[in-house]
Amino acid sequence: MTEELFRQDASLRECGARITALSEAGIELDRTVFYPLGGGQAGDSGVLVLEGGALLAIADTRKAKDAAGQPTGGIVHVPAPGQEALLARLAPGQAVTARIDGERRHRMMRLHTASHLLCHLVPHLVNGCSITPDYARLDFATAEPIDKEQLTAGLAALVAAAHPVTVASISDAELDANPQLVKSMSVQPPRGTGRIRTIRIGAAGGPLIDLQPCGGTHVAHTAEIGAVAVTKVEKKSASTRRVVLGFVA
Repeated sequence: MTEELFRQDASLRECGARITALSEAGIELDRTVFYPLGGGQAGDSGVLVLEGGALLAIADTRKAKDAAGQPTGGIVHVPAPGQEALLARLAPGQAVTARIDGERRHRMMRLHTASHLLCHLVPHLVNGCSITPDYARLDFATAEPIDKEQLTAGLAALVAAAHPVTVASISDAELDANPQLVKSMSVQPPRGTGRIRTIRIGAAGGPLIDLQPCGGTHVAHTAEIGAVAVTKVEKKSASTRRVVLGFVA
């Protein structure tokens, strides 16, 4: 198991760790700030700082899987190609510093939180999404037209309001009693621990902007998103409208 430090504090940019496993897939650590691909959000990139200061470039981060393809609870840091000499220096138990590309991650945090605002503005289920450093894409299950300019204006108002973004959790039973909290048709919240991580946008006791299960990384308040706009709305099928969100230069 890898301790996932990013789940409670997405502002962390590095941490000390020890190598627990090495394989063709990559490097597993006992703890990490690297987010693995999942829930539509791309995996982090960055470096592992080795003893003596050498930097091992990490190109991607994935969830570790066993021979049957089932998640093991570990996180694999995928090295960029052409680093054989540095990889030969690694061994289980070795201490490293795991350091993400902070600017790249922050862009994804901003867009991921903005995508939750879209879920508030477009009250339909999502049947596909992608969160990258450059854009966010959500496919909404609706045949109704979506106005690009109206959405952009709605996002700007929610961003300016600086609504707080809070990490919390609910029980499996609470989720079963409130199935409407699940906004995605394609990704179901992970179960098995008894608690399901949630992201709330909106102050306690104030207006609730959005509340849904989510394992991704987010900013602390909506003002941190900055200037974003809906760059495209397209009809993907008779029952699907795709909304693409990007940064305003």
